[in-house]
Amino acid sequence: MLNLREEEIIIGCLKNDRMSQKALYDLYKTKMYTLSYRITNNFEDANDVLQEGFIQVFEGLKSFQGKSQLGTWIHTIIARAALKKIKDRIHFVELNNNNEESQDLDWGSIVDIKLLEQSIADLPPGYRSIFTLYEIEGFKHKEIADMLDISINTSKTQLRKAKIQLQEKLKTLKY
Repeated sequence: MLNLREEEIIIGCLKNDRMSQKALYDLYKTKMYTLSYRITNNFEDANDVLQEGFIQVFEGLKSFQGKSQLGTWIHTIIARAALKKIKDRIHFVELNNNNEESQDLDWGSIVDIKLLEQSIADLPPGYRSIFTLYEIEGFKHKEIADMLDISINTSKTQLRKAKIQLQEKLKTLKY
């Protein structure tokens, strides 16, 4: 990879310089692939998302205004591309209309990371997507609701259900 600063990479990408594009891709590909896989739970879909997402990044780079970190901007594009990829697999049901925040659940004193990752991967697509976006990637419920075209309450409800399902699965797998 070229030893370029991020600003130099952006300028090169805006000029359609292939080396700069490769440098930008190399800089973020691993993190963005991980994000794609966490949301899609499928290697092929994650690869497709990575490719489609970076095409959107390169095409949209001229609109990047630097109001956020470049990585944050790319992260949002990749997350949206991943959600678009699996949107037909996600079904949300809003169960109540309260604005109750998702409460913390007791995960126990020791949680095996591989067991937790597999349990997250086994969640239904809607639960997994919202859990990943909120708990792992740090998106707010409003952002998730906007990305998925759902209500904030639905996002909160799905997160709560995901946490409960994870907690129950981890309890049964521990013993």
